Amino acid sequence: MLNIEKLKEEQLKLAKKLSLSDQFDKIKTIAGVDYLYTDDEIICTIVVINYKTLEVVEKIYAVEKATFPYISGFISYRITPVTVKAYEKLENKPDLMMISANGIMHPRMFGAASALGLYLDIPTIGVAKKRLCGEEKDNCVYLDKDVIGKKIGTKDKAKAVYVSQGHKVGIKTTMEIVQNMLKGHKLPEPLYLAHKYGNKVKSKLKEDNTNIESKSDENEDTLSEED
Repeated sequence: MLNIEKLKEEQLKLAKKLSLSDQFDKIKTIAGVDYLYTDDEIICTIVVINYKTLEVVEKIYAVEKATFPYISGFISYRITPVTVKAYEKLENKPDLMMISANGIMHPRMFGAASALGLYLDIPTIGVAKKRLCGEEKDNCVYLDKDVIGKKIGTKDKAKAVYVSQGHKVGIKTTMEIVQNMLKGHKLPEPLYLAHKYGNKVKSKLKEDNTNIESKSDENEDTLSEED
C-alpha cells in the first residue's frame, strides 16, 4: 500500500536540492520528451533536435509496464522508469530537455520535470496543459508570493500551456527557450515532434502486436497525464 504522506515528505526534501538558475554554458541541442499510454503500458518518446536549425538529431522510444498508479502530484513515480530507459539509449545526450509535465508548478515544487532533471542531472523545463496549483494573475502563476510558472499562448484558438522551471534553468531563460521553440504548432517544437513521433510509434506497436523492446529510430519522422 502506498504511503502518500511519506512520498510528500520525500518530494519536499528533494525539492530543496533543485537549482533554479542557469547551470549550463550554451544550448546546442534540446530534446522533447512526451508520453502516450496504452491499457497497461507507458510509451516515452524522446526527440533530440538542433536548437538553432531544428534539425532532428536523434529519435528514440521506450515502453514499460505501468507499475505506479496515476495519482495527481505523483506522476514522477509513474514515468521516471520509462524515461530513464529511453534516455539511457540516446547516443546524443541533449543539453536540455523539455518535458511534457510540470516542473516546479507543483504543490511541493517538485513535479515530474523537476524530478527527472534532478535524477538525470540535466537542465529541464516543464510544459503542461493545465495548472496543477497556485493562483493565476496576468499569465503568471503564483504559489504564495513566488512565481512558479507562466501561462503561454502557443497558437491562435489553441489552449495555452503552462510552463515552469524544472532543474538547472532560470525562469527568464525558461521562458525565452519556450518562446523560441514556438513554431506555429500547439506545442513547442521539441514536444510537437516528440508527440508526433509517439503517435507513429503507438500505431506501429499496435500493428506489430509483438513483444516491445526499447528501440532507436532515426528514420521515422500529448501532453497527456499531468504532474
